[in-house]
Amino acid sequence: MNESVSSDHMSIISLVSHASGVVQIVMAILLLFSIVSWVLIFRRGFALRQARSEFESFEKRFWSGVDLNELYREVPEQPEGAAHLFRAGFREFNRLLPKSSDDGAVLGGVERSMSVALSREESRLTQKLPILASISSSSPYIGLFGTVWGIMGSFQSLSLSQQATLATVAPWIAEALVATAMGLFAAIPAVIAYNRLSSNADGLIGRYENFAEEFYSILYRNLHTGRVRRENA
Repeated sequence: MNESVSSDHMSIISLVSHASGVVQIVMAILLLFSIVSWVLIFRRGFALRQARSEFESFEKRFWSGVDLNELYREVPEQPEGAAHLFRAGFREFNRLLPKSSDDGAVLGGVERSMSVALSREESRLTQKLPILASISSSSPYIGLFGTVWGIMGSFQSLSLSQQATLATVAPWIAEALVATAMGLFAAIPAVIAYNRLSSNADGLIGRYENFAEEFYSILYRNLHTGRVRRENA
């Protein structure tokens, strides 16, 4: 800390520019964390809204009474979303149906295929959220480290000064408080966004699971009534 910084010039910019090297590194890390968290908040928020919109659009089409074979041909191949879940299950159903006379084996294959698709969807919807969790949990401690370092500097300044005054220790204390504030500034939005985005992702995953169960039930009923076998005979 440059001791020429007086209490009359203790602006945030002045405190940062005259802070010790260690505290400047701490502030730079916290600033980077804050930028990363806000980028993730906007990107994951947009991705979840888009996924929810796509799911609702496909679900509306699915329950419109359209024939499943027609819907399978109509829906384009894509690596994500409810359409991918539907295609994974129905493709496995059509693949196993002519080869096996065991209804349980057919339905078991469908269930496994949709479970894999559901697992991929869960990974896709929750990706990058652990980064927000890490930022929210680590930022206060990193800021606290900067605070402790600043307090240590204030005591060192007192020991080297012949006359202890507020002007002697104030810059160090202010530096420490800035580090604390930056830690909270990075952590608070991250933890709020993590909780909100995790809740939204869990809700959407739950809707995927409900759709998978309903789709499985439809295939089960059709298979056991002989309707699908006659159509594919």
